Amino acid sequence: MIPLMHVILDVGAEAEQAGARKFREVLEAKLRKEFLSEDVRIVESANLGVSGQGVCMLVYPDEVYYGNLKLSDADRIVDQHFINGKPVEELFLDSPEMRRLMAWRRREGIIKKGRGRVVLDNVGAVDPENLAEYKSRDGFRALAEAVRGGTPEGVLDTVKRSGLRGRGGAGFPTGMKWEAVREAPGDRKYVICNADEGEPGTFKDRIILEGDPFRVLEAMALAGYATGAEEGYVYVRGEYRTSIDRLENAIRKSREAGYLGRNILGSPFSFEVRVKEGAGAYICGEETALIESLEGKRGTPRLKPPYPVTEGLWGRPTVVNNVETLANVPPILRNGADWFRKFGTERSPGTKIYLIIGHVVSPGLVEVETTTSLRELIYGYGGGIRGRRRLKAVQVGGSSGGIFDPSVLDEAMHFDALKEKGGILGSGSMLVMDETTCIVDMVHGILNFFLHESCGACFPCRIGNERLVRTVNGFRSGSARPSDIDLLEEIASAMKVASYCALGQSPFLPLSTAIRYFREEFEEHVNGKCRAGVCRFKVLKERQEARRWTVVMSR
Repeated sequence: MIPLMHVILDVGAEAEQAGARKFREVLEAKLRKEFLSEDVRIVESANLGVSGQGVCMLVYPDEVYYGNLKLSDADRIVDQHFINGKPVEELFLDSPEMRRLMAWRRREGIIKKGRGRVVLDNVGAVDPENLAEYKSRDGFRALAEAVRGGTPEGVLDTVKRSGLRGRGGAGFPTGMKWEAVREAPGDRKYVICNADEGEPGTFKDRIILEGDPFRVLEAMALAGYATGAEEGYVYVRGEYRTSIDRLENAIRKSREAGYLGRNILGSPFSFEVRVKEGAGAYICGEETALIESLEGKRGTPRLKPPYPVTEGLWGRPTVVNNVETLANVPPILRNGADWFRKFGTERSPGTKIYLIIGHVVSPGLVEVETTTSLRELIYGYGGGIRGRRRLKAVQVGGSSGGIFDPSVLDEAMHFDALKEKGGILGSGSMLVMDETTCIVDMVHGILNFFLHESCGACFPCRIGNERLVRTVNGFRSGSARPSDIDLLEEIASAMKVASYCALGQSPFLPLSTAIRYFREEFEEHVNGKCRAGVCRFKVLKERQEARRWTVVMSR
């Protein structure tokens, strides 16, 4: 029987804490009581693209968005909406500012000109724990066609022609990486899915893993087929419990159905996948540190070259791809490279998942073409700045990304667009800041994060981050000198050149862009003025002096 209603319930980490699981139990009990269990289908989704709205639910075909739901609301929705066909308007995910956003939210994740999503097309549309539902939407078709009638060279050629670039941050061409592993000598090769996702403000990979885990496994198997690898690992954050559970379930069911394991679908090709839980170290998002952790060692980066494509896991050729990167592969192989190139730009084809967080009306995530501008993302999908305040700055690309003023609003958000402005797209995270934000204080928080997460393996990063934090503290306390502005850039520049890995190089972009676009604010702090009123100079200075004397007396 075909359900009359399709309910997508947000059970992401945030919604789960708000009581989403309990809400589902109450909703299902009410549906059974009204004999509607077969008419209303409930699908759990990792995230509905919004944040800070408690228990959320999206109802199709009416496209009604409910938010901040309580247990008692389940009865009202069933009685009034599901039975009588009248949506409960007072429970809509709504506010005076969000009413003008609803037109955008109806097309959230839908690409311009009516072309559907690429990466997230299954998220919320299928039960992520049901293999049959994944197969009903062409799941594992690309793998079946590859191993039964295709060739590894054919798979590799399609991925190369598609122009797919790594979605983890660097934007390296995926096909070139696969080709290097295929051509590298070695009797054993590996495929690693980097699902560590330690970048602050980033949760796109978790959405894919929890909403469409079978796709990630299919993509890893295709990568193995194209490169000659027979083993794969998903390195996932230990905090992502739902992701891990759904991955393990998907691996078991895929193995039972013949899509993983020995002689996949009766072909000579074999491929096995295992899950490795990380311990939450930011440094393990760097591919060589991740590999060290997989080998049971301390997660510290390796000096490159050699690169993982020739000497990776246990010294053998290894593909390391991000979750979002891999999620693009099955639809590319099903529809062809030319189809994928219809999205985005010539050098950055396809779509991208962007995360809009900070001082916006509707924080969350959205998948759109890479031609989408920052203005459209913030004021369209994000609904603009909360409280009718002005946009002051936006940090693009996570904690290691550039901090820009509103002059970049009309830039397209793809890998090459921000280079001229001194930034990177990175993970696609966008932290939006209004006029209440102090840029100096913001930079201080970023540098403290890098100091905390540094593995300490090389002294430019170990000493440099400590020196940067101490210097920025001088601006916050009113003890900085004008020359300290240039000193910050000098230290960060030296770290960029001399550090062992990307973490030590990370402070350069946020610092250099913050000074480039907000130098006047640093100069004001030298004179004891914080235009946002965040830095309490006298108090901070007294605390610094107290700490200094504590250290002196302890000696």
